[in-house]
Amino acid sequence: MSLIPCFRRVAGGLVAMCMLSSVASAEPLISKTYGYFSIGGKTAEALDRELERRGPVTNATGHRHPGATEIKFGGEVTYLERGKQCSVGNVKVTLKTNLILPRWKNRRTADKNLRFIWDTLSADIKRHEERHAEIARTYARTLERDLHALRSASSCPELEKKVGAVTKRVLEAHDRDQMRFDQIESKNFDSRMMRLLKYRMGQNDG
Repeated sequence: MSLIPCFRRVAGGLVAMCMLSSVASAEPLISKTYGYFSIGGKTAEALDRELERRGPVTNATGHRHPGATEIKFGGEVTYLERGKQCSVGNVKVTLKTNLILPRWKNRRTADKNLRFIWDTLSADIKRHEERHAEIARTYARTLERDLHALRSASSCPELEKKVGAVTKRVLEAHDRDQMRFDQIESKNFDSRMMRLLKYRMGQNDG
C-alpha cells in the first residue's frame, strides 16, 4: 500500500493579558482524542483505493492520507507590572490533538491473509500518528518553559513582542520536526512494512 500518514496542524494563538499579579505556573494543559473514518473493500487494491478516497486531507500537503493528527496550540500569558518593569506572570499553554484513524468495516469477513496485512498496516498508522502527538507534547512543554524564562522588559508591550517571537520560533521548530518525521517515515515505509510483516509472521509461527 502506497499511502503514508501525515500530520495536520491547526494554527492556534497565545492570548496575552496584562495583570497586576502573578499566578503559579503549571504544566501545559494537554488533551488527546481519537476520530475514525470507515473504509470498505476485500482486496489490498480496494483498501488502497478507499484510503485514497476517504482518508483525511492534511493542510501540509493538500492530499488525502490514511491517517492524520490535528494539532492545536493555544493558551495565555499574563504580565506583572512593577514600577517601570514588566515581567511574565503566569503562562498557560494548551495543546489539543485529535488522531484520525481508519476503521475497516469488512475485516471480519475478509480473507485471513488480508486481515493480517491490514492489522500490520493499521497498527503502523496508529504508531505514526501517536508519534506526531508526542512531538507536539514535547514542544508544548518547550514553549511553556521558554516563555517562563523570558527576562523582564521596560514595558509590557515590549515584553509582549518577545512572547510573540518566542512563540513563533518554537512553533516553527515544531513544524520542521513534524515534517522531518514524515519525510523519514515516508522514505522507510516499504522496508518498515516488510520488517513488521516478517516479525508478525514469526510471532504467529511461534
